[in-house]
Formats: sequence, C-alpha cells, structure tokens
Amino acid sequence: MKVSEAMTQDVHIATPEQSIRDAAAEMATLDAGILPVREGDRLVGMVTDRDIAIRAVAKGMGPSTQIREVMTAEVKYCYEDDDLYSVAQNMAQIQVRRLPVLNRDKRLVGILSLADMALVEGPDTAGEAIIGISEPGGQHTQTGVPR
Repeated sequence: MKVSEAMTQDVHIATPEQSIRDAAAEMATLDAGILPVREGDRLVGMVTDRDIAIRAVAKGMGPSTQIREVMTAEVKYCYEDDDLYSVAQNMAQIQVRRLPVLNRDKRLVGILSLADMALVEGPDTAGEAIIGISEPGGQHTQTGVPR
C-alpha cells in the first residue's frame, strides 16, 4: 500500500510569522497536535503542541511569539508514492508519530499519522512503529532526566 492511500489530505498550514497563540488555536479547532509551516511554496518547518509548551511557554515566551522561534526546522518527510510499511519502519527509527507527505515536486500533499496507518492497515503496521517510537533515547524521552 502507498502512503497516498492512508494519509490525511486536508492539511492546515501555518506560516513562520504567525503567533504561537494562532497555532495553538488552530490545533485546538482541528483537534491536532501539529501544523506544517510553509513560507511561500516551501515547507520550512513543523510546529507541535509540544514545541509551544516546551520551547515557548516553559521558557516564559508570550503568546505573540512567532512560530519561527519555536518550530522544528529540520523536517522529516515521506513521499506520497512511498510504501506505507517502509515509512512505518522509518517513523519507528526516527521516533516520530506524524510525517508530512510530499509529492515528487516536493510540494506538501498530506500528513501521515500512526492513526492513519492503523485505520487502513490495522494495528500491526502502526503497532510496530509505536514500539520503535517508544524505545528510550529518542528526542522526547524521559529516561535519565536529572531530578
């Protein structure tokens, strides 16, 4: 199965100049935890609810802080014609729960989440990805946090 058969196509996009308040409000409306960030016709980052909480609020930044100050600029992505199982394995390896989906012209065409995979492939493919994502040592691990 191809990524295009599982991905969510209706993608809401933020811009680097928008405030984190705008991003949080959009996430609340969508019941989503992530927004791709686009400048012109290029995907330049991703902003998550976690970015807003950890990189902004926890550091005392206000709601008018621009998304560009807290977004993740190094974007991992997949292509719409990639094999879904291979992408799930890659998501496990890089420990992410969602990936933007690009076409071969590198234009954003969707978002692929573990939930999307589970809905079309059943729990096995998504479950294998979750096992890899949950391994200690990833970007967001709580293992070894000094007390």
